[in-house]
Amino acid sequence: MIWFFMLCYHIGLSLSVEVEVSQYPSELIIKPKDKVQIKCSHDKTDFRVMLWYQRSPGDSALKLIGYLNYGTFTPEDKYKDQFNVTGDLSGGGKKTSTLVFKDTGPEQAAVYFCAASKAR
Repeated sequence: MIWFFMLCYHIGLSLSVEVEVSQYPSELIIKPKDKVQIKCSHDKTDFRVMLWYQRSPGDSALKLIGYLNYGTFTPEDKYKDQFNVTGDLSGGGKKTSTLVFKDTGPEQAAVYFCAASKAR
């Protein structure tokens, strides 16, 4: 049986306002074909965009998976068959977004980041 490891981190994006973003779980050890979801949330009512990034082992670049704007997910072409993002960032109160893995395998072993922004 093959196991692989994922780390999940968060980053807050803002020009002048600090945003505390929570991401959970913070780390995962999973098997191929496991159902995986990573959640991200914050309390800034005017930050209605959440972006998701992947950093692969041995690569320092953050690759944009896609972003959720209010309730609409826009994936990068490379990732549209690998991930979905759900959530609704409209309204007041806590904003939550979930990165859903459509399939899991060794190619998804990476560090994942979420970020919050006022605009894309």
